[in-house]
Amino acid sequence: MARPPLTLAALATAAVPGLEVSAARAHTRRSHGAFDAVEFRTTDDRHLIIRVPRSQAAESEQSADLVALRALTPGIRSRLDFAVPSFIGQAPIDGTRAVVTEFIPGVVSTADELTAHERLAESVGLAIAAIHSLPAGFVGDAGLARQDATETRESVVTLIGRAADTGRLPAALLRRWEEATDDDTLWRFRPTVVHGTLTADSILNDGETVTGVLGWSGLAEGDPARDLHWLLTSRGAAAERALGAYIAAREGGADAHLPQRALLYGELELARWLLHGIDERDDAIVEDAVGLLDGLVESVHDHSSESLSPETGPILAVGEVERLLDETPLDRLPAERGGVMLTDSYDFSELDRHEARLNDAPPMDATAPIPLDLSDWGDAAPDDDSGRAPGDHLRGDDGSTGVRSGDVTDDQARRNSASS
Repeated sequence: MARPPLTLAALATAAVPGLEVSAARAHTRRSHGAFDAVEFRTTDDRHLIIRVPRSQAAESEQSADLVALRALTPGIRSRLDFAVPSFIGQAPIDGTRAVVTEFIPGVVSTADELTAHERLAESVGLAIAAIHSLPAGFVGDAGLARQDATETRESVVTLIGRAADTGRLPAALLRRWEEATDDDTLWRFRPTVVHGTLTADSILNDGETVTGVLGWSGLAEGDPARDLHWLLTSRGAAAERALGAYIAAREGGADAHLPQRALLYGELELARWLLHGIDERDDAIVEDAVGLLDGLVESVHDHSSESLSPETGPILAVGEVERLLDETPLDRLPAERGGVMLTDSYDFSELDRHEARLNDAPPMDATAPIPLDLSDWGDAAPDDDSGRAPGDHLRGDDGSTGVRSGDVTDDQARRNSASS
């Protein structure tokens, strides 16, 4: 059961001494309810968010995120043209902890929306390149994971082996993936700083530029292609512009086979989804994963999916990489049938392409502040608005939706987000 927004807003005052809350609301985003989250404003006009994990997996993710945020020092952040959340404080609650961070405004868009227009698509490519261009020394200093090309290749081989052992992996995909791991040229890359769990849901934007990047629990040094798989399966008209901007910004740092490895990682998300279903003993997830894998097999057989292991020479210069991309149009990559590549690290609701978009409504600043009487905050329960049907949403300035406390429905509780 979701915790009341006023309860969490009041808890924020325990997490941050001297904090005074002037307005609060539930913070939601397309998710599977991994966290209870409330965004709020303070009397000194700060915009913050408090999040409480609802499972052990969410708590582990939050802990990893905190380690990463502390590793991203002011000097490192100054190299990025977008905002990264800052840790503000924490407080214990129900055997776990509530964490307060800076709220990053912006809209959450799908991968197709992020690559629909050239200006935003280019900003996305530049943002990813900025992450990959960070000096890698701070990753080791913070004790974060580091993986070279050989270790990366071995981890992929292990994943493929686990998927094959389930007996549910189509033989055509097993051959395709094994051929890719057998190709030495595919694995000649220089490790970079990587976000590690980057998807479209991680990126906030204002319609033209990237304003923030969230969810840094996978921060590490590794294969830059890991952060690009979702981009290669997007269907926006300017998707190639995003990839081109990324390659140009890397100034020769992007290897020639990065697109093929990124596509491989995207396909392997289906294997991860299959393994997740098996680990959770969830037949629905397993059957969903099998269906997606079968769809990918179709695209391989009808040649609508590009080869993962092209016969190419040594690492190319930027201009030659761009030529390679021009010869590999994104509209031939698997999108609808094999592109819904999600695991439990991502937003489960994206598996359902037919889920209705969240309703539009005024931002928080357009609503009256919610006064908090903290003397009896544990029993606080404001009255329902007489003119609103249960479940009506309020859209925030980051594209998320909130409900006034007292109006939270079961459906909305399942959508409480793990964002900012």
